[in-house]
Amino acid sequence: MISLTNEYETHKDYMEWVKDDADLRQKEIENTLREVFSNFIEVREVEVILFSDMSALDIANAINNHPAILKTLLASCNIAARAIERDLGIKNLDTYNPKINQDNAKVIAGYLKPFLPSYIELPTLSMIDRIYFIDKEIRKGKGQWEKKIVENLNKNSTIPFNKRMFISGGEQFELDAAYPKKGDIRFGIDIKRIEARRDIHKRCDEIVNKAEKLKSAFPSSKFAAVIYYPFIEEHINIQNRLKSNNIDTIVFASGTLDSIRNASKLLISTLGVGK
Repeated sequence: MISLTNEYETHKDYMEWVKDDADLRQKEIENTLREVFSNFIEVREVEVILFSDMSALDIANAINNHPAILKTLLASCNIAARAIERDLGIKNLDTYNPKINQDNAKVIAGYLKPFLPSYIELPTLSMIDRIYFIDKEIRKGKGQWEKKIVENLNKNSTIPFNKRMFISGGEQFELDAAYPKKGDIRFGIDIKRIEARRDIHKRCDEIVNKAEKLKSAFPSSKFAAVIYYPFIEEHINIQNRLKSNNIDTIVFASGTLDSIRNASKLLISTLGVGK
């Protein structure tokens, strides 16, 4: 068998694609910021990390001795864990809590070295880390919303709901909550966050399509959707877009525990499986 691995792009290739445009934009933004905030700019003494003075081994030792800095260094180079896995073959790397040995630290350091800037201000580097950390925690919190929905469904239902896959028309689909865990599906629930108006059409089409596929595979099943959409006055628009014989019930839930609890109780009551 002939391997085509070398024909696929690496992170280095991606960086080279955008380097010239990124350099140009950086200069333009610096000049614009300097002009716009000219009355509020002053020169201060600040600590600067000189990556240009470091060898790859210096970087490897720093990562190995203090793994917590790995995410910060990766972020400063616009490198994600998936690039490390793809290009270096290091799998399941948790960049916020990395468990790496000295050999992996050396490999990562050698990979990072060409992408690191010649220098960067220490407060700037810590701010980069802060931005990525906040983004991670916000996404984590949003992910917990779905779990809370399922927890409340199970708390108030006479049957257990579990995440489940099903096949319809040769395609595989996932239900965020379904019953039973095996065999013909009786109830399938799609839990969906729609956080922007521009996403309405796409997300609603996904729900309608999944409902159609479920009923095609299991005609006697019931399909429900739990939706997060922060524009309350426009909930009617979502309901209209989701009018379908394949969708049995729709409920809306915000991020509060009361809203999650009430929506869950309403859904399972409508499905006829409430306690």
